[in-house]
Amino acid sequence: MSLHAPRARAVDGAAFAVGIVAARFNEDLVDALLARVQSGLGASAVKAGRVTVVRVPGSHEVPWAVQALARRGRRDVVIALGVLIGGDTNHHEMVGQSVSHALQGIAVQTGVPVINGVIVTDTRAQAAARCLGRINRGAEFAAAALAMAALKRGLRA
Repeated sequence: MSLHAPRARAVDGAAFAVGIVAARFNEDLVDALLARVQSGLGASAVKAGRVTVVRVPGSHEVPWAVQALARRGRRDVVIALGVLIGGDTNHHEMVGQSVSHALQGIAVQTGVPVINGVIVTDTRAQAAARCLGRINRGAEFAAAALAMAALKRGLRA
């Protein structure tokens, strides 16, 4: 993901219902990412009572829970959160690709926008920069979610 994200447009999120699925693996990083997403949603007037957070063991389990939330039909958008960090093998890349493909398929099949907030990095330092540090991916995911929720509603009209 580029460090030059597009400038977020202000969206009033008061009317939106948002689902968030967050992995527990690398929990400290995912928790920080989740807090930043929730802060971004709150700053755009999304009511806390209209945000459903579901926790799953790891990033590989995220798509199943995203699909379950999307199929319930009461969400304008679902945000998927996880952190995959490289090790001695490329397992993190394989899981990241699998999750990405699954999330895109869910969005297309259900008609509910899905924001892929599963961060895949080579090192913990890279992940920390995106979850805890100067690169605020959580705010970006929240802004993208609100933009897609508004687009979904606009296209229905």
